[in-house]
Amino acid sequence: MLMLNSCGEYQKVLKNPDVNYRYEYAKQAFEKGKYGQTITILEELVTLFKGTANAEESLYLLALSHYENQDYMNSGSYFKTYYQHYPKGQYTELARFYAGYGYYLDSPEPQLDQTGTYKAIEELQNFLDYFPKSDKATIAQNAIFELQDKLVLKELQNAQLYYNLGTYMGNNYQSAVIVAENAIKDYPYSKYKEALAKEKGCSVRELSKADVNKSFKACNLYCFCERSMKKAFGEFDMVDEDPEAKEGDGSKLDLINK
Repeated sequence: MLMLNSCGEYQKVLKNPDVNYRYEYAKQAFEKGKYGQTITILEELVTLFKGTANAEESLYLLALSHYENQDYMNSGSYFKTYYQHYPKGQYTELARFYAGYGYYLDSPEPQLDQTGTYKAIEELQNFLDYFPKSDKATIAQNAIFELQDKLVLKELQNAQLYYNLGTYMGNNYQSAVIVAENAIKDYPYSKYKEALAKEKGCSVRELSKADVNKSFKACNLYCFCERSMKKAFGEFDMVDEDPEAKEGDGSKLDLINK
């Protein structure tokens, strides 16, 4: 029986030439939640174990140790290495799931760069493609929905920013409309769809006020956005009521509420 209580014992294990002894120590360290020790030992052993009976398990255990240690970037990298080397391996289903779910847990706030979010969606979708009947499929799908909502929220924030800028250094209402439209098109089932539509509706209205008498092109854009909004959302009133617009006066409010 290996002893894990002593720091001195751990240092002895690191120097022990018996790779199997070190491997057993690493597995016991993992069971006791000493993931740092497990990682240190396994990062050397996975190379030494290549082509042996312990190669597959040790690589998966290294990836899982990083995951449990909340180092999701490294865990994702090792999980990917695992399922690429062992596409039909004993732990392939779990490796694909944890690769994506780790990136999901590590996904940044909406206002930050969303490269990690896209990566999480890609890995989780790949997991669902390979294992659609997995008992973790629902967890993966819900994580994807949450990640997509985060991307939509970022676009909503961008649309609001453009709207707040108004006509500063150009027509930012037009940009707000385009951002909102694209987000609704890309993520039609997002929980932020209504908020995007409101932002779009307000921006369309302000676009008309700012530019319709100055630019025939802007007028065409306004009409296009208005028609597409009505087509997309039907009877639903997406925009806050304009205090300057009245029903029946031929204003844009009539078309939006029609």
